[in-house]
Amino acid sequence: MIPDIHISDYSYPLPDERIAKYPLAGRDASKLLVYRSGKITERVFRDIPDELPSGALMVFNNTKVVPARLNFVRGTGARIEIFCLEPHAPAEYSEAFSAVGECEWKAVIGNSKRWKGDILEYLIPPGSGFDGARALGLRAELVSRDGQTGIVRFRWQGSEPFSNVLDICGKVPIPPYLNRDSEEIDTERYQTLYARYRGSVAAPTAGLHFTEAVLEKIKDKSIDTENVCLHVGAGTFLPVKSETISEHPMHREPFTVSRGLLVKLRDAVRSGRPVIAVGTTSMRTLESLYHEGVGIIGNGVPSEVEQWAPYDERALWPSSADALDAIIGYMDREGLAEFGASTRIIIVPGYRFRIVDILSTNFHQPESTLILLVAAFVGKDWRRIYDHALASDFRFLSYGDSSLLFRA
Repeated sequence: MIPDIHISDYSYPLPDERIAKYPLAGRDASKLLVYRSGKITERVFRDIPDELPSGALMVFNNTKVVPARLNFVRGTGARIEIFCLEPHAPAEYSEAFSAVGECEWKAVIGNSKRWKGDILEYLIPPGSGFDGARALGLRAELVSRDGQTGIVRFRWQGSEPFSNVLDICGKVPIPPYLNRDSEEIDTERYQTLYARYRGSVAAPTAGLHFTEAVLEKIKDKSIDTENVCLHVGAGTFLPVKSETISEHPMHREPFTVSRGLLVKLRDAVRSGRPVIAVGTTSMRTLESLYHEGVGIIGNGVPSEVEQWAPYDERALWPSSADALDAIIGYMDREGLAEFGASTRIIIVPGYRFRIVDILSTNFHQPESTLILLVAAFVGKDWRRIYDHALASDFRFLSYGDSSLLFRA
């Protein structure tokens, strides 16, 4: 049954001055709020290993943010920003990034009413000396449009893959609530140290705090670390505009996991070892795996995890270990080393967690799907946690401070 949740019940006052506009000088110097067994304590993030249980399995999202904002100009002088969301042709991320000469992307089109369908030229910043961009001769052509989004065909000269085209011409897509243009510091700091696979247009920001020293201390505590890869879409910034969450359409995001991770997860849940998700994107991936397994048990094949699938009423749900075993069995039958799927899962109060015991995450916007996820994880104490953070000068949102939450 779809939960009856009014989004206004998950609001709180967030003054603009509490939104961190820039990262701190040190990644691991941010504050850390720890919530465990109803108690709230404060630490510095570099001390997070001391708060984690030995022998746990800690899962990171190793997606990589791409410089997905491109500025173009019409012959009339009108400027058009194209924000690449996901590849259209080729549709696979790896193929789209390796494409040479031409590819198509679904995109948000800024100033879209002024683009009449003519071919746009890349706007080289004045005085930048972008010789590489000049040599590319990057152009954009409108294939189709639906409001402010559309399919855009990019064409360029030479043998550079599209990944290099973005590196040369694109800007880091920092969140809109920072109310500033991207700067040089964002190229490094709006990216985790362990980012590996290109595809995200927003960073999995819980991971921005981790340094090599912190990761080494985590391993010293015999905590096993693994990765998932969920490409974060622009939908993560979409506000909930409906009065009730039942009317909010959740965005789709693709993910991949290795067989090795699935085996470790199955063994962890079977033996009672804690599973730690670094960020809400890792959380959504791990919890989606359970429902992928349920689908395979019922239908023999995987499918997209639909938004409200976890809230179906049924007398008996499979165990977490059995669900993960079903995915492993499917991969073995198909000869797969990696499992790829997509999810539209929404985690709100009333959700039953199947995999994750501990969550590391930043402080999220009021009336957002992410604040609902936190409320589902810690219960009504979410408000006490956020009140404490506001009263204790914690910094909020993507470049802000962190929290470590133990499931209520």
